[in-house]
Amino acid sequence: MQTSCYLCLVMRVIYNRFIPFRGFYAINLFGIVFARRDKGRMSPIDANHEYIHTLQQRELLFVFFFIFYVVEWCYWLVRLRHSRQAYYHISFEREAYSHQSDLAYRQHRQHFAWLRHRA
Repeated sequence: MQTSCYLCLVMRVIYNRFIPFRGFYAINLFGIVFARRDKGRMSPIDANHEYIHTLQQRELLFVFFFIFYVVEWCYWLVRLRHSRQAYYHISFEREAYSHQSDLAYRQHRQHFAWLRHRA
């Protein structure tokens, strides 16, 4: 079974035209990935990136993930004064981008690994 297909079984992916906003390919909300239909199917690397976010959300009971995510984004936005750079500095994104190509990462990932990716 292909990795992307396996990840789609444990993580729901909904393809549509509206969520996320233009300029973004996918957004993971409470373990459900919304992906832009016009960008095509998710690659195994994209699916792995989103699955890492699902693991992060689960270990923070979903709601705390979003609170920390927004607070950290605001911190970096004030500090860097650039929204895209602020996004890439969020520790959750740093972990996901650092390990998205390692398709076996979910099997050896340690809990709260995003803490080790703080800038």
